[in-house]
Amino acid sequence: MSERVKADSFITLHYRVTSADDSQTEFVGTFDSTPATLQLGSGELAPALERCLEDLPVGERHVFMLDPHQAYGPHIPQLVQRVPRGELPNNEKLQAMSLLEFDAPNGARFTGLVRELDEQAALIDFNHPLAGKSIRFEVEIIGIL
Repeated sequence: MSERVKADSFITLHYRVTSADDSQTEFVGTFDSTPATLQLGSGELAPALERCLEDLPVGERHVFMLDPHQAYGPHIPQLVQRVPRGELPNNEKLQAMSLLEFDAPNGARFTGLVRELDEQAALIDFNHPLAGKSIRFEVEIIGIL
């Protein structure tokens, strides 16, 4: 019997995340490069994707279709905010559709996507880029370490 992935396994795998309605547009993946090695439960992979891996055997390829609720959650309109350019990091080098890192008052860091940009302000989306989207998660477990 093949070894199976557990909730706390240290694994090597190939994976690919694409839009559920367009499997040609890859958001992230390793099938065309070096496999990933990660510790489940450590936050390296989204919890919903980790749950898909549990109990999978080594050596098989699986595809999971996840709706927004199962994957990265809904797109929350309140997380899209207009921010004055003077309050933004790297104000001079800003470009639409680029990612910006911000410091929270508690010292944490978070990322926002510049959706729109004009002379006075930027429209920043603090949702996960895949929030509100159904995704296709393809995975092949190479080994359990």
